[in-house]
Amino acid sequence: MSGPDRIDVHHHIVPPGYADWLRSKGVGVDGPPLPGWSDTDALAVMDRQGIRAAVLSLSTPGVHPGEPDEARAKAREVNEYTADVVKRHPGRFGFFATLTLPDVEGAIAEAAYAFDELNADGVVLLANTRGVYLGDAAADPLFAELDRRSAVVFVHPGELPAPPVPGVPPVAADYLLDTTRAALSLIASGTLARHPSLKVVLPHGGGFLPYIAFRAAPILAGGGDPKPALAALRRFYFDTGLTTTPAALPSLLAFSDPQHLFYGSDWPYAPEPFLEYFGTLFENYPMEAAERDRINRGNAAALFPHLAKNT
Repeated sequence: MSGPDRIDVHHHIVPPGYADWLRSKGVGVDGPPLPGWSDTDALAVMDRQGIRAAVLSLSTPGVHPGEPDEARAKAREVNEYTADVVKRHPGRFGFFATLTLPDVEGAIAEAAYAFDELNADGVVLLANTRGVYLGDAAADPLFAELDRRSAVVFVHPGELPAPPVPGVPPVAADYLLDTTRAALSLIASGTLARHPSLKVVLPHGGGFLPYIAFRAAPILAGGGDPKPALAALRRFYFDTGLTTTPAALPSLLAFSDPQHLFYGSDWPYAPEPFLEYFGTLFENYPMEAAERDRINRGNAAALFPHLAKNT
Protein backbone atom coordinates (compact mmCIF):
# COMPACT_ATOMS: atom_id res chain seq x y z
CA MET A 1 0.00 0.00 0.00
CA SER A 2 1.22 3.48 -0.86
CA GLY A 3 -0.21 6.95 -0.36
CA PRO A 4 -1.27 9.06 2.60
CA ASP A 5 -1.83 6.20 5.07
CA ARG A 6 -5.37 7.34 5.92
CA ILE A 7 -7.76 6.25 8.64
CA ASP A 8 -11.24 6.17 7.14
CA VAL A 9 -14.04 6.80 9.66
CA HIS A 10 -16.85 6.60 7.09
CA HIS A 11 -16.51 3.16 5.54
CA HIS A 12 -19.58 0.97 5.21
CA ILE A 13 -20.07 -2.74 5.57
CA VAL A 14 -22.85 -4.64 3.78
CA PRO A 15 -22.95 -8.16 5.28
CA PRO A 16 -24.42 -10.62 2.74
CA GLY A 17 -27.11 -11.86 5.15
CA TYR A 18 -28.08 -8.29 5.96
CA ALA A 19 -28.28 -7.43 2.24
CA ASP A 20 -30.58 -10.41 1.65
CA TRP A 21 -32.75 -9.30 4.58
CA LEU A 22 -33.05 -5.77 3.17
CA ARG A 23 -34.05 -7.13 -0.23
CA SER A 24 -36.72 -9.24 1.45
CA LYS A 25 -38.08 -5.93 2.80
CA GLY A 26 -38.00 -4.34 -0.65
CA VAL A 27 -34.86 -2.26 -0.06
CA GLY A 28 -32.53 -2.25 -3.06
CA VAL A 29 -35.16 -3.91 -5.27
CA ASP A 30 -37.07 -1.04 -6.86
CA GLY A 31 -34.56 1.71 -6.08
CA PRO A 32 -30.76 1.84 -6.36
CA PRO A 33 -29.28 -1.63 -5.88
CA LEU A 34 -27.33 -2.44 -2.76
CA PRO A 35 -23.58 -2.47 -3.31
CA GLY A 36 -21.68 -5.71 -2.90
CA TRP A 37 -19.19 -6.02 -0.07
CA SER A 38 -16.46 -8.39 1.02
CA ASP A 39 -13.43 -7.91 3.22
CA THR A 40 -11.22 -8.85 0.25
CA ASP A 41 -12.74 -6.11 -1.91
CA ALA A 42 -12.61 -3.60 0.93
CA LEU A 43 -8.92 -4.22 1.61
CA ALA A 44 -8.08 -4.01 -2.08
CA VAL A 45 -9.81 -0.63 -2.40
CA MET A 46 -8.18 0.57 0.81
CA ASP A 47 -4.73 -0.38 -0.43
CA ARG A 48 -5.27 1.37 -3.77
CA GLN A 49 -6.59 4.51 -2.07
CA GLY A 50 -3.95 4.81 0.63
CA ILE A 51 -6.28 3.84 3.46
CA ARG A 52 -4.40 2.07 6.25
CA ALA A 53 -7.46 1.40 8.44
CA ALA A 54 -11.22 1.86 8.28
CA VAL A 55 -13.97 2.07 10.89
CA LEU A 56 -16.86 -0.01 9.55
CA SER A 57 -20.51 0.98 9.95
CA LEU A 58 -23.90 0.06 8.61
CA SER A 59 -25.55 2.66 6.38
CA THR A 60 -29.19 3.65 6.15
CA PRO A 61 -31.73 2.13 6.74
CA GLY A 62 -29.88 0.27 9.51
CA VAL A 63 -32.23 -2.24 11.10
CA HIS A 64 -35.12 0.21 10.74
CA PRO A 65 -37.20 -2.09 8.45
CA GLY A 66 -37.60 -4.64 11.24
CA GLU A 67 -40.07 -4.63 14.11
CA PRO A 68 -38.46 -4.54 17.60
CA ASP A 69 -37.66 -8.23 18.07
CA GLU A 70 -36.49 -8.65 14.50
CA ALA A 71 -34.43 -5.44 14.65
CA ARG A 72 -32.72 -6.60 17.85
CA ALA A 73 -31.81 -9.94 16.28
CA LYS A 74 -30.55 -8.29 13.09
CA ALA A 75 -28.46 -5.74 14.99
CA ARG A 76 -26.82 -8.53 16.99
CA GLU A 77 -26.16 -10.51 13.79
CA VAL A 78 -24.61 -7.51 12.03
CA ASN A 79 -22.47 -6.53 15.01
CA GLU A 80 -21.12 -10.02 15.52
CA TYR A 81 -20.39 -10.36 11.80
CA THR A 82 -18.56 -7.02 11.78
CA ALA A 83 -16.61 -7.80 14.96
CA ASP A 84 -15.43 -11.01 13.32
CA VAL A 85 -14.17 -9.04 10.30
CA VAL A 86 -12.25 -6.76 12.68
CA LYS A 87 -10.80 -9.75 14.53
CA ARG A 88 -9.64 -11.42 11.30
CA HIS A 89 -7.84 -8.29 10.09
CA PRO A 90 -6.16 -6.70 13.13
CA GLY A 91 -5.08 -3.14 12.56
CA ARG A 92 -7.08 -2.73 9.36
CA PHE A 93 -10.62 -2.36 10.71
CA GLY A 94 -12.58 -1.02 13.65
CA PHE A 95 -16.37 -0.69 13.83
CA PHE A 96 -19.32 1.36 14.95
CA ALA A 97 -22.02 -0.89 16.38
CA THR A 98 -25.53 -0.85 14.97
CA LEU A 99 -28.29 -0.08 17.51
CA THR A 100 -32.06 -0.40 17.47
CA LEU A 101 -33.60 3.07 17.80
CA PRO A 102 -36.48 3.86 18.24
CA ASP A 103 -36.29 0.84 20.58
CA VAL A 104 -34.29 2.58 23.32
CA GLU A 105 -34.18 -0.37 25.71
CA GLY A 106 -32.88 -2.63 22.94
CA ALA A 107 -30.36 0.02 21.89
CA ILE A 108 -28.92 0.31 25.41
CA ALA A 109 -28.64 -3.46 25.71
CA GLU A 110 -26.98 -3.80 22.31
CA ALA A 111 -24.56 -0.96 23.05
CA ALA A 112 -23.47 -2.71 26.25
CA TYR A 113 -22.93 -5.98 24.40
CA ALA A 114 -21.07 -4.27 21.56
CA PHE A 115 -18.72 -2.37 23.86
CA ASP A 116 -18.18 -5.00 26.54
CA GLU A 117 -18.09 -8.17 24.43
CA LEU A 118 -17.23 -7.09 20.88
CA ASN A 119 -14.85 -4.16 21.58
CA ALA A 120 -16.76 -1.73 19.37
CA ASP A 121 -15.16 1.65 18.68
CA GLY A 122 -18.47 3.48 18.98
CA VAL A 123 -22.01 3.32 17.66
CA VAL A 124 -23.79 4.42 14.50
CA LEU A 125 -27.19 6.11 14.78
CA LEU A 126 -29.49 7.30 12.01
CA ALA A 127 -30.17 11.04 11.99
CA ASN A 128 -33.87 10.31 12.14
CA THR A 129 -35.87 7.14 12.57
CA ARG A 130 -39.42 7.27 11.25
CA GLY A 131 -39.31 11.04 11.47
CA VAL A 132 -38.03 11.23 15.05
CA TYR A 133 -34.67 13.02 15.35
CA LEU A 134 -31.87 12.25 17.77
CA GLY A 135 -32.64 15.14 20.10
CA ASP A 136 -36.01 13.63 20.99
CA ALA A 137 -36.40 13.18 24.75
CA ALA A 138 -37.16 9.47 24.37
CA ALA A 139 -33.57 8.81 23.30
CA ASP A 140 -32.01 10.52 26.31
CA PRO A 141 -31.49 7.33 28.37
CA LEU A 142 -29.42 5.95 25.49
CA PHE A 143 -27.33 9.11 25.28
CA ALA A 144 -26.83 9.02 29.04
CA GLU A 145 -25.39 5.52 28.76
CA LEU A 146 -23.22 6.50 25.79
CA ASP A 147 -22.02 9.56 27.69
CA ARG A 148 -21.11 7.38 30.67
CA ARG A 149 -18.88 5.44 28.31
CA SER A 150 -17.45 8.58 26.62
CA ALA A 151 -18.63 6.99 23.39
CA VAL A 152 -18.05 8.00 19.79
CA VAL A 153 -21.40 8.36 18.02
CA PHE A 154 -21.36 8.31 14.23
CA VAL A 155 -24.53 9.89 12.82
CA HIS A 156 -25.64 8.71 9.39
CA PRO A 157 -28.36 10.39 7.36
CA GLY A 158 -31.29 8.72 5.67
CA GLU A 159 -34.49 9.71 3.99
CA LEU A 160 -36.13 12.91 5.16
CA PRO A 161 -39.59 12.57 6.75
CA ALA A 162 -40.97 14.42 3.73
CA PRO A 163 -41.83 13.58 0.11
CA PRO A 164 -38.84 13.60 -2.24
CA VAL A 165 -38.50 16.23 -4.94
CA PRO A 166 -39.18 14.60 -8.32
CA GLY A 167 -35.94 13.95 -10.13
CA VAL A 168 -33.75 14.78 -7.12
CA PRO A 169 -32.32 11.66 -5.43
CA PRO A 170 -32.09 11.90 -1.62
CA VAL A 171 -28.30 11.60 -1.75
CA ALA A 172 -28.07 14.87 -3.70
CA ALA A 173 -29.37 17.14 -0.94
CA ASP A 174 -31.78 15.42 1.47
CA TYR A 175 -29.05 13.46 3.22
CA LEU A 176 -27.15 16.68 3.91
CA LEU A 177 -30.25 18.34 5.34
CA ASP A 178 -31.03 15.25 7.43
CA THR A 179 -27.57 15.43 9.02
CA THR A 180 -27.97 19.15 9.65
CA ARG A 181 -31.38 18.64 11.25
CA ALA A 182 -30.02 15.95 13.55
CA ALA A 183 -27.11 18.13 14.65
CA LEU A 184 -29.33 21.12 15.40
CA SER A 185 -31.78 18.81 17.20
CA LEU A 186 -29.01 17.60 19.51
CA ILE A 187 -28.12 21.21 20.36
CA ALA A 188 -31.64 22.65 20.62
CA SER A 189 -32.82 19.81 22.88
CA GLY A 190 -29.86 20.22 25.22
CA THR A 191 -28.80 16.61 24.58
CA LEU A 192 -25.21 17.53 23.79
CA ALA A 193 -25.00 19.90 26.77
CA ARG A 194 -26.34 17.25 29.18
CA HIS A 195 -23.84 14.69 27.92
CA PRO A 196 -20.46 16.42 27.65
CA SER A 197 -18.42 13.25 27.13
CA LEU A 198 -20.11 12.31 23.85
CA LYS A 199 -18.06 12.60 20.68
CA VAL A 200 -20.53 12.98 17.80
CA VAL A 201 -19.24 12.56 14.25
CA LEU A 202 -21.23 14.10 11.40
CA PRO A 203 -20.59 12.66 7.91
CA HIS A 204 -20.20 14.44 4.58
CA GLY A 205 -18.65 17.51 6.18
CA GLY A 206 -21.63 17.92 8.52
CA GLY A 207 -24.15 18.43 5.75
CA PHE A 208 -24.98 22.14 5.63
CA LEU A 209 -23.98 22.80 9.24
CA PRO A 210 -20.64 24.61 8.72
CA TYR A 211 -22.21 26.86 6.08
CA ILE A 212 -25.19 27.87 8.25
CA ALA A 213 -23.56 27.78 11.70
CA PHE A 214 -23.35 31.55 12.15
CA ARG A 215 -26.97 31.86 10.99
CA ALA A 216 -28.22 29.09 13.29
CA ALA A 217 -26.30 30.10 16.43
CA PRO A 218 -28.25 33.27 17.33
CA ILE A 219 -31.51 31.43 16.66
CA LEU A 220 -30.46 28.57 18.94
CA ALA A 221 -29.51 31.22 21.50
CA GLY A 222 -33.01 32.70 21.39
CA GLY A 223 -31.67 36.00 20.13
CA GLY A 224 -29.05 36.23 22.87
CA ASP A 225 -25.29 35.90 22.72
CA PRO A 226 -24.54 33.40 19.92
CA LYS A 227 -21.07 32.50 21.19
CA PRO A 228 -22.14 29.60 23.45
CA ALA A 229 -24.22 28.12 20.63
CA LEU A 230 -21.29 28.39 18.23
CA ALA A 231 -19.06 26.70 20.80
CA ALA A 232 -21.63 23.90 21.13
CA LEU A 233 -21.77 23.45 17.35
CA ARG A 234 -17.97 23.22 17.25
CA ARG A 235 -18.15 20.22 19.57
CA PHE A 236 -19.14 18.10 16.59
CA TYR A 237 -16.60 16.06 14.67
CA PHE A 238 -16.78 15.91 10.87
CA ASP A 239 -15.63 13.56 8.15
CA THR A 240 -14.65 14.66 4.66
CA GLY A 241 -16.72 12.13 2.71
CA LEU A 242 -17.68 13.62 -0.69
CA THR A 243 -16.88 17.08 0.70
CA THR A 244 -13.29 17.88 -0.32
CA THR A 245 -14.27 20.33 -3.06
CA PRO A 246 -13.02 23.89 -3.60
CA ALA A 247 -16.54 25.09 -2.70
CA ALA A 248 -17.30 22.97 0.38
CA LEU A 249 -13.93 22.46 2.06
CA PRO A 250 -13.20 26.14 2.87
CA SER A 251 -16.40 26.40 4.92
CA LEU A 252 -15.64 23.17 6.79
CA LEU A 253 -12.07 24.22 7.55
CA ALA A 254 -13.10 27.73 8.60
CA PHE A 255 -15.76 26.54 11.04
CA SER A 256 -14.61 23.28 12.61
CA ASP A 257 -12.17 22.55 15.41
CA PRO A 258 -8.97 21.50 13.57
CA GLN A 259 -8.71 18.43 15.82
CA HIS A 260 -12.24 17.30 14.88
CA LEU A 261 -11.75 16.56 11.18
CA PHE A 262 -11.37 13.03 9.78
CA TYR A 263 -10.94 11.46 6.39
CA GLY A 264 -14.07 9.65 5.18
CA SER A 265 -14.68 7.73 1.97
CA ASP A 266 -18.33 6.51 2.11
CA TRP A 267 -17.27 3.35 0.24
CA PRO A 268 -18.90 1.21 -1.21
CA TYR A 269 -21.97 3.47 -1.55
CA ALA A 270 -19.53 5.94 -3.07
CA PRO A 271 -17.76 3.81 -5.71
CA GLU A 272 -14.00 3.84 -6.07
CA PRO A 273 -13.86 6.47 -8.86
CA PHE A 274 -15.52 8.86 -6.37
CA LEU A 275 -12.82 8.06 -3.81
CA GLU A 276 -10.15 8.76 -6.40
CA TYR A 277 -11.77 12.02 -7.48
CA PHE A 278 -12.41 13.46 -4.02
CA GLY A 279 -9.11 12.13 -2.70
CA THR A 280 -7.21 13.89 -5.47
CA LEU A 281 -9.09 17.13 -4.79
CA PHE A 282 -8.08 16.90 -1.14
CA GLU A 283 -4.43 16.09 -1.76
CA ASN A 284 -4.22 19.04 -4.16
CA TYR A 285 -6.02 21.48 -1.87
CA PRO A 286 -3.64 24.19 -0.62
CA MET A 287 -2.93 23.57 3.07
CA GLU A 288 0.00 22.85 5.36
CA ALA A 289 1.29 19.27 5.24
CA ALA A 290 0.75 18.90 9.00
CA GLU A 291 -2.92 19.91 8.66
CA ARG A 292 -3.46 17.43 5.83
CA ASP A 293 -1.84 14.68 7.85
CA ARG A 294 -4.07 15.42 10.87
CA ILE A 295 -7.18 15.02 8.70
CA ASN A 296 -5.91 11.96 6.86
CA ARG A 297 -4.92 10.05 9.99
CA GLY A 298 -3.68 12.00 13.00
CA ASN A 299 -7.01 13.08 14.47
CA ALA A 300 -8.58 9.66 14.02
CA ALA A 301 -5.51 7.95 15.43
CA ALA A 302 -5.92 9.96 18.62
CA LEU A 303 -9.56 8.87 18.95
CA PHE A 304 -9.08 5.20 18.01
CA PRO A 305 -5.88 4.09 19.77
CA HIS A 306 -5.91 0.50 18.54
CA LEU A 307 -5.80 1.77 14.96
CA ALA A 308 -3.14 4.31 15.88
CA LYS A 309 -0.80 1.49 16.87
CA ASN A 310 -0.86 0.21 13.33
CA THR A 311 -0.46 3.47 11.44
